[in-house]
Formats: sequence, C-alpha cells, structure tokens
Amino acid sequence: MNENFEDRDEVLDTVRRFERMVAQNEPVFFDLADFENIIDHYTSNTQYDQALQACEAAIAQYPFSTELLIDRSQVLAMKGEYTAASTQIENVAQLDPDNPDVAVTRGIIATQKGEFAEAVAFFLQASERAPDRDDIYFNLGLAYQSWQKFKSAAKYYKKSLRLNSDNDVAIQELLYCLEVTSRLEEHLPFFQRFIDDDPYSAVAWYNLGQAHFRLNQVEKAIAAFDYALLIDAKFYEAHAYLASTYVSQERYRDAIAEFEQSYPEGQPTPEALCNIGECHEKLREWDASRRFYQKAIDLEPEMDEAWFGIGIILNEQQRYFEAIHFFRKAVTIYAESVEYWLALAAAEYQVGNIVSALEAYEKASEVAPDSKDVWLNWSILLYEQGNFQGAIDLMRNAIEVQPAEAELHYRLCAYLLAAGRYREAYETLENALTLDFDKHRLLFEYFPELESQKALARLIDQYRK
Repeated sequence: MNENFEDRDEVLDTVRRFERMVAQNEPVFFDLADFENIIDHYTSNTQYDQALQACEAAIAQYPFSTELLIDRSQVLAMKGEYTAASTQIENVAQLDPDNPDVAVTRGIIATQKGEFAEAVAFFLQASERAPDRDDIYFNLGLAYQSWQKFKSAAKYYKKSLRLNSDNDVAIQELLYCLEVTSRLEEHLPFFQRFIDDDPYSAVAWYNLGQAHFRLNQVEKAIAAFDYALLIDAKFYEAHAYLASTYVSQERYRDAIAEFEQSYPEGQPTPEALCNIGECHEKLREWDASRRFYQKAIDLEPEMDEAWFGIGIILNEQQRYFEAIHFFRKAVTIYAESVEYWLALAAAEYQVGNIVSALEAYEKASEVAPDSKDVWLNWSILLYEQGNFQGAIDLMRNAIEVQPAEAELHYRLCAYLLAAGRYREAYETLENALTLDFDKHRLLFEYFPELESQKALARLIDQYRK
C-alpha cells in the first residue's frame, strides 16, 4: 500500500466524512476507490485500528472485492495478527492464485514476522508478475532494511522511486540507508537525475534538498527547497523542511515564517504549532512560546513535546512547582525520553522533593544506562545530601556501564577524597589520568579546594606528558 493521490485534501475530506459517519453511527457508504484511499491514509499514518475498521466497513459494502480482502490481510499483518492475516490471504489465493498482491501480502506477513529471506522471495515473485509496480520494490526495500542489509534495501528503494518519485516514505528510507552505509554523497547524482529529467518537478527539488540537508550542505539544501517552493508555493512538506534547515542554523525567525506556511491556511498541525513554540522558546519569547505549545496541546492532547516545552519555559522562569506538572505529563505520555526524566528530576530537586528527584533519576538510568549525565546528576544529589557512600556506589555502577568515560572516574575520585578514602581515590585518579589527562581540570571544577592538595598535584604531574 502506498499513498500517492492527486489531491491529498480530497482524501482528507473523505477520511473526515468517514470518521463523522462512524462517530454518529450512520450507515457508511463510499465507492470502492474512496474506501481504498481511506484505508491507504490510515496505513500510511500507522493507524492500523482505524484502517481495520475501514476495511470491515468496506467489505460489508463490497463483500466480493479481492482488493479489500487483500487490504484486510495486510492491515492484520501490520497489527501483528499473523494467523488471521495468513488465513485471509490463503482464502484469496484460492480464488485468485495469480494475483501479484497475494505474493505481496505473503511477503508483508513474512517481513512482520522477521522471516526476511522468505519475504524477499515472495516480493521477487510478485515483481516478476508485475514489474512496473513501485510498491513491490518499496516492500523489497523494507524487507532488506529490516534484515539490516542496507545496500540491497537502497537498490530497491531506488527502483521504486524511478517508477514513482512522489513516495516520500521511500525517499526517507533511502536517505537513511545511504546515510547508514556512508554512501549518500556518492548517490547525489541519483537525486539530481530527477531534476535533469524534469526541471519543473517540485518533488525532485525537494528530494535533492533533503539529501543536501542530511549531508549538512545547508546552503545547497536551502536553495533546493526554495526551487521546490517557487514551483509549488503550497508544497507544505518543503516549507517544513526548509524551516528545519533554518532551525539547524539557529535562524529562528526565518524558521517560524516557514513553519507558518507548512500547512493549509487555517488548518495548523500540532507538529507545526509545537515547532513554532520551540522557535519562540529558543528566542526566549516565553509568552509566545507557551501560547503555541498550548495550541498544539489543544489540537493533540498527547503531544509530549509540547507539554515538555511548557515545562522548560516555566523552569527558565524559575516556576519549578508549575514546571513539575508539565514534565510529569510529558513522561506519562512518553516514558522513553531520558531528557524528560532528567528535567523532572532537576525540577523536583529545586523544590526540595528529594525522594521524587531520586526516583526520576532512577527512571532515567533505566531508560538510558549509557548516558553519563544521568549518573553524574544523580550522584551530585546524593553527595549534596551527605550520602558519600551512595554517590560512590553510583559512580562505580556507572563506570561498569561506561568504563572508558574519564569524567566518571574523575567524579568517583572526588567523592572518595571527600569521604577521606585517599588510597582508593589515588588509584581511581591514575585510571582517569590514563584515560584522558586533560580532563583532570574537572576535578578542580567540582572541588576547588582540592587544588591545595600537594599529594594530588604530585600525582597529576607524574602523568603530565
């Protein structure tokens, strides 16, 4: 399945009409093409429950449509219901064994189950029957990519894009595969060729812009996005990407202007509002920033980035009690962000909620055990509470996870000195100096009073190159 419609606004209108009819329990009637578009829209946005609901409504109206039965099987596969998906597609195979979509669906089920060699075989079989279908090559790319075979994945994404250069997901995945294998620069001519074939293709310029952006060729990226927008001023994705390019250059005013054009007039997306809020935040325009974050939440209450953004603003204004509420909401929605847990821990500490701060640091360490900031910040809290042993144990823990991180060794050394355990401190210091001599200055940043320790100075001098 791939979303390649002449008019996306028309599709969105159809989807909204479908959702309204379902919500109001009205009988749902659409022609077959509309149902296909509705299902495609949901699968493209990984809304598989809604896609399945649309399949059921469509099949109730068109019970003999092979296409809909195939769609239903594919959606079940994407939901992880492999047995039901297989049963459905085998029923279709008995009715229409030569249909390439039977092989495609078997391939999708195999990909979802992690049986990549089988998936590839099914997709190749389908491509022999229908050599001009871009979605088959796209699925081949996905199977190879899931299999960690990025060069093969790139080859098939390129085949898919030669047949249909409008598939934005295929572009994103191709860029990713080329980046992972450090081959993006040498593939720039691939993106350039689309422009040579059709200099007035906004999509071709947009895709070239993304490639330049990934290569950090910012000026070339901006020029390409500008060309895309000259050709099609309502190319919303190009506005959004150009805005992101400006953000990477800290040109926040320019970014805001582009984000404001990254959606149809009067129909802002929560992402755009959140991005505008973040630009105002970077400009330290707290009121404007909070207003846009709040608008994003009004549209999409589960937008963790916007809750977190308001927390950051309140934190900057030293309104820690209020900030805690927003940070807590952000971690409730998305508990996998170490950044959210660290911000929550720091705010809890600011208002004296030591137990809550410690709990937040513990959560952060579970989410990102290899983040040194988690261990350092957590240990400072214990140290400041006078719990030297706790701070020492924590640092030893951290060093087990990241033995090559010199900063952790220096911090452990400082805590051991503070606890009066000099022999262990000097052993730890020797490890730290061996790992990274120059970072010994950190020791005196943590504890300026250590500069007067003669034994310490002598030890450091021994390691001076």
